[in-house]
Amino acid sequence: MTTGGPRGIMPHMPDVHLLDRISVDPAICGGRPRIRGHRIWMSLILGLLAEGTSVAEILDDYPGIEEADVRACIAYGGRLAAGRFVDVT
Repeated sequence: MTTGGPRGIMPHMPDVHLLDRISVDPAICGGRPRIRGHRIWMSLILGLLAEGTSVAEILDDYPGIEEADVRACIAYGGRLAAGRFVDVT
């Protein structure tokens, strides 16, 4: 089944499998969420996407990561944004 992406290019992968691609370890990258097996922060990938960098450009600039890793960063960010945050200041 190919339902992912605007053109149906990527097979659908549930968030739970995408999130397996994100790792958080206090001993690596200061505990920041990163792409598993790499020291590439999830926030870096999301920032690049927000600036208009295409997925293809990200994959070219960071060999070893896959399109599913980029999608995992988006899925993780979505999960974080779905939480309830209270400003304590």
